[in-house]
Amino acid sequence: MTNSLSTALPQRRPSLPLLVAVSSVSPLALNIYLPSLPVLVDVFGTTAAMVQLSLSLYLAAIAIAQIGIGPLSDRYGRRPVLLSGLGVFLLGSLTCAAATSIEVMLAGRMLQAAGGCAGIVLGRAIVRDLFDRRQSASMIGYVTMGMAVAPMIGPAIGGVLDETFGWRSSSYLMIALGALVLAWAWAELHETHHTRASGGGVRGLVRSYSALSRSRLFWAYTLTSAFTSAVFFSFLGGAPFLAARLFDMSPSAYGLYFIMVAAGYMVGNGISGRFSERLGISRMILGGNCVLICAVSTIAATFALGFVHPLSLFAPMFVVGIGNGMSLPNAIAGSVSVRPDLAGAASGLTGSLQIGAGAVASALTGWLLSGVLWPGTVWSLILVMALACAGAVTFGTIARRLERRGEEAWTG
Repeated sequence: MTNSLSTALPQRRPSLPLLVAVSSVSPLALNIYLPSLPVLVDVFGTTAAMVQLSLSLYLAAIAIAQIGIGPLSDRYGRRPVLLSGLGVFLLGSLTCAAATSIEVMLAGRMLQAAGGCAGIVLGRAIVRDLFDRRQSASMIGYVTMGMAVAPMIGPAIGGVLDETFGWRSSSYLMIALGALVLAWAWAELHETHHTRASGGGVRGLVRSYSALSRSRLFWAYTLTSAFTSAVFFSFLGGAPFLAARLFDMSPSAYGLYFIMVAAGYMVGNGISGRFSERLGISRMILGGNCVLICAVSTIAATFALGFVHPLSLFAPMFVVGIGNGMSLPNAIAGSVSVRPDLAGAASGLTGSLQIGAGAVASALTGWLLSGVLWPGTVWSLILVMALACAGAVTFGTIARRLERRGEEAWTG
């Protein structure tokens, strides 16, 4: 993998491990706090709904920040924007560590999200700077396969730290890792985007997104990635509370079970890295969507038959992870390849809608579980996941049809 990167850009190239590292800080910060969410209710003397905002607002902040980060990197370069984002992430981690109220905690989480998402957006854009369309899908698969280690181990580490040193220890760890990645990027990351977009500020932002908005193929790929992500994020919004109330699991036990989910995502990304260039984007998305449908149907079937056990949820979620890993890198590669000269803007808008859909799905699941519909059961989660699956299949099918007719015919 590193050799491929070397061939693509022989001089002043970023290493694959660095791209994985900068892309991983935000997913790790998102997931490392999950086992502590029920604990924070008592720590801050607040409600479960308020604590759940630490997840929803984190996702919302990522969604909003990515809208600006992508075009800024097209205009000013990947390196300065990424380094600035990592600095903001470090400030947010310091704020979380010092929080004495839920409001300060939420502010810190939003700073973490806004800064850390620069790594997600620009990791993809840098890959597109270096590779063509099909190769980008494979390389994004490899980057996200490595990146999947962070959410895989995050809840497990967070659960152990919570039970051993208290919930603040997760923030201390994020401070240390944020500083390390920032120093690494400062030393090694050189500019990869040498054809800068003209115009800056609001006008440049509007110009970039106006050009992208005229492509139906771009929207088909972007909405495919958004609904695919919503399947997973609906799980993130409901699983911590289901684990504590339905399965009576400790934070560390939840973290260990969560490894199954992230491991599935890692496997799916490995499949994308190996087969996307050979099979093509559309076929990989189709295969990923089929896997998602089977997995969500399995969750519904096991609980309908009365098998109430953590594995009834987490084992099928391993398969959901595989489906996401197959579909997402290809949908993202498709969206950033519609206009390669606007890869940063495309990555930002795609990521924004992807995380925005996740925030809505997460909040909706938490709201339904709070007593609105089927309280204390898994059915609210299944409902949101099924709706997200339907959206992913719909827009994945539209993208496939547009590809067959020729994307240029559908632009303008």
